[in-house]
Amino acid sequence: MAHLSTTGGRPAKAAAVAAVAAAAALLTVLAAPAGARATVRPPAVAPGGCTSATDPALADRLTGDITTALAGRQGTVALTLWDAGTGTSCGYRPTAQFDSASVVKATIMAAVLRRADEEGRPVTDWEEGNLRPMITRSDNTAATALWLDLGRPRLEAFLRLAGLADTVLGADDHWGLTQVTAADELKVLALYADDPSVLSPESRAYGLDLMSQVVPEQRWGAPYGAPAAVTVHVKNGWLQRATHGWRVHSLGIFTGPGRNYRMAFLTHDNPTEAYGISTIQRVAQVVHRDLAAAAGTTAAGQPLPAGPDIGAPEVSDGSAPFERTGTEPSPGPGGPAGPLGPGRPWHRE
Repeated sequence: MAHLSTTGGRPAKAAAVAAVAAAAALLTVLAAPAGARATVRPPAVAPGGCTSATDPALADRLTGDITTALAGRQGTVALTLWDAGTGTSCGYRPTAQFDSASVVKATIMAAVLRRADEEGRPVTDWEEGNLRPMITRSDNTAATALWLDLGRPRLEAFLRLAGLADTVLGADDHWGLTQVTAADELKVLALYADDPSVLSPESRAYGLDLMSQVVPEQRWGAPYGAPAAVTVHVKNGWLQRATHGWRVHSLGIFTGPGRNYRMAFLTHDNPTEAYGISTIQRVAQVVHRDLAAAAGTTAAGQPLPAGPDIGAPEVSDGSAPFERTGTEPSPGPGGPAGPLGPGRPWHRE
């Protein structure tokens, strides 16, 4: 089922989505080692570092390099990683909850696509007209329209279907205050990358296609340092509030010949937007480098700025109000991410 508008044919787009669908259907087979090709879902992410089914040295290298990248950084960081080719996973504070900001838009899109699959139809003109700006430009009006159109019962049912047990929807239309975890966000990415249990191949390809078309100014974070040979699929969030400073998040899926890996970063307590982006990019750079080396390639193909520390507009993504709302629960001890303090060594959590 090609996810095209129900009126007005788009043959060029149909061909493009069909090609992406065919590639997506092959990702698991191509990326996984021969002995693991029957496995689609990665194992549950365990906190405390990295493990690998086939390459323990890679897991040790990633643990050390991520620790070094985070050394001395302010803020609270959670991250998860899954590389299908080596069966390598990493987890740091994987179940700590954060305000989602705009990364929840990847979940909203998946719920819309699941509804279309259930109803045996392509996305409508109206859905397409909101999905595209919501993902490629992080349009908030489009996100609110889709959120309200889906309705809370359908969204809750989708969370259960997708196994997003630790994700809690924001109250009313405050979708940007949905509570998310790095472990659940990795599951969201799997829905598009290689998990066939929730979305059809066409829906997965449609989602990947939109995430590959995010505007350049919103392609920071997880893609930093990605090899030239991979296709980057990204969705970010950047929200400043009166508590916990800047929330800066980045989700990334990276696909290509023999490559299929993904990572999710959630952060808050950042003093500025730029600081949060820099923290994520310091980690992303070493992850891409280590995974590329393990695959026998190089991560030097993508043009990079002088370093991962960059400037940023310091303008919130507008996904939630600055102050607490009347329907918003009070933060627990230590805030939404629990009592974990900022700046603690990542491999000890």
